[in-house]
Amino acid sequence: MGARPLLLGHRGARREAPENTLEAFDLCLKHGCDGFEFDVRLCADAQAVVCHDAKLGGREVARTASKDLSAPGLEDILAGFMSRAFLDIELKVPGLEVMLAELLRRHPPRRGYCVSSFLPQVVEGLYRADSTMKLGLICSSRTQLAGWTGVPVQALFLERGLCTAAVVDAQHGAGKQVFVWTVNGENEMRAFAGLGVDGIISDETALLAKTLASFPKSSISC
Repeated sequence: MGARPLLLGHRGARREAPENTLEAFDLCLKHGCDGFEFDVRLCADAQAVVCHDAKLGGREVARTASKDLSAPGLEDILAGFMSRAFLDIELKVPGLEVMLAELLRRHPPRRGYCVSSFLPQVVEGLYRADSTMKLGLICSSRTQLAGWTGVPVQALFLERGLCTAAVVDAQHGAGKQVFVWTVNGENEMRAFAGLGVDGIISDETALLAKTLASFPKSSISC
């Protein structure tokens, strides 16, 4: 049995706490996960907040000041968890690249991190902001997966249907780490761990930690 992958909560422990909140992140770690994925958007006052959807509480995030949104600030999450968790930071929109590079210099995650996005232009902007940043491309289709070679990334975040033994082997052969999302069933958790993926992202954080407890803990950091 190989070392187990990183165990990451999808927006924290979102099955048992409001997603993308301090409560969800703390609970995810309490369940035994190594860290969590979370989403970042840009507000009207050029501040970064942690939320998934373009609208929050009926307000359009991009047109609303951060003080008027019930969402944690990005810097608060980085400062609060930099010593406690592996952080998968997903940028939902452009315009955050330089800000995030500076915040990571100010609050370097000591348990590892990766900045990921579905948008290749965001990943490229992050690389321009800081070429040493750990970057990942999120793929939900074969077309996106086929196009990764033009993007400066260290990791691929694959929708579970894309993650096969052949794909994992090919990406590892190319020197890339492979994370798979969103894996919520016990059998799939074991199967993906058996393929040697580097990280598993799940809504079922307690089940994930329990299911893979017997795997030797990995020392991986992205």
